[in-house]
Amino acid sequence: MQRRRFLGLAAAATTLGLTAGLSGCGSLGGDGGDVTLTLVAADYDLTGGDTTKKYWDGLVAAFQAKNPGIRIQVRVEPWTDIDRKVAELVKAGEAPDIAQIGAYADYAAAGQLYSADELLSIPVQANFLAPLVDAGEYKRTQYGLPFVASTRLLFYNKELFEKAGVDAPPTTWDELAAAAEKLDKKGVTYPFALPLGPEEAQAETMLWLLSGGGGYTDTVGRYDLDSQANIRTFGWLRDNLVAKGLTGPVAPGKLDRKSAFAAFASGKVGMLNGHPSLMRQAEKNGVTFGKVAVPGFDGREHASMGVADWIMGFKQNGHRKEIGTFLDFVFDDENVLKFAGEYDMLPVTVTASAAMQADPKAAHLREFLRTLPDSQLPPVGKTSWAQVSSSVKKEIGKAVEPGARPGDILGRLARQATAAESAE
Repeated sequence: MQRRRFLGLAAAATTLGLTAGLSGCGSLGGDGGDVTLTLVAADYDLTGGDTTKKYWDGLVAAFQAKNPGIRIQVRVEPWTDIDRKVAELVKAGEAPDIAQIGAYADYAAAGQLYSADELLSIPVQANFLAPLVDAGEYKRTQYGLPFVASTRLLFYNKELFEKAGVDAPPTTWDELAAAAEKLDKKGVTYPFALPLGPEEAQAETMLWLLSGGGGYTDTVGRYDLDSQANIRTFGWLRDNLVAKGLTGPVAPGKLDRKSAFAAFASGKVGMLNGHPSLMRQAEKNGVTFGKVAVPGFDGREHASMGVADWIMGFKQNGHRKEIGTFLDFVFDDENVLKFAGEYDMLPVTVTASAAMQADPKAAHLREFLRTLPDSQLPPVGKTSWAQVSSSVKKEIGKAVEPGARPGDILGRLARQATAAESAE
């Protein structure tokens, strides 16, 4: 069976500057020998507010009350900047003690991170969901600690379905295409929104590869982009959705996820693949929707794609024990559930997931929770993944253009991926 691998959310608020005052980060303070840890964290507030900063402020206050010898300085940065800024700090020899960002593999490969078993207590480390542990490994050792997760489901507009005479959400590709045709006849702008534009094409691609019985990698974890299953998948998309004009007025290769989500939230999309944050966006505009497992090509429910954001401890300042003490606190169920609940994300631990599953207030997330334990993540444990992902974003939209040869596009991507992997 293919190794389970997982990948964020975008946010848009800038808070405290990252570089100012960080040159002394992680040094021993002058007040009684207390250790000061620096944490750089991503901003998840989609409204431009400061809820992420408030979360960390509250958590740090509670932690320091129990651990007066350890102080935490938090900087919150927007997703658009945080990975780059942390990379710049590390390159300058000013690594933070802890970073909560989108990727870990490059730092693990460079020997700059503590492993999970060097940081966490055994109960905490053993409590992560299995696919997230797999995805956090570099060369069979876990360095990436999953901070928050989500999965993908097929969202559909109930009102548009009713008007088009679609009685039930699709469970197969053929049913999806038939529903899209009915929606198209009723003048729906995007019968099926297929965002293969450069924003997050690698995620939409993986959803379709998995539902078609393929994936980015083979059973032993090697890149396998031009497998017969993958070529079949993109040939089907080209012939049954794109060529028939069922994906809307914007070519899939130019349609970004953000635009597709906005169109769904404004009632212009019949169906699309989405993650939990889309629910609030649609509800805010009064769109009535349903969500089901992503249809498989043969009617079976195939593994869905999951995503995870990561938190990690850097070795540079030598505060292994203090970092571990803080991260054990971060992964307390109460803290995990508070953050996940704030942003309609999924908890990363077994016990917190069970608690959310049983909570009536989280009923809207149960379908996502159900798919998480068996989800597969992108191969984020490969240092080559960033390069491969970038190539997919640039090229994959061409594979579904009318008259395109998906095998040629996927073959070129496969050769690039193999070369990148060989260079690891």
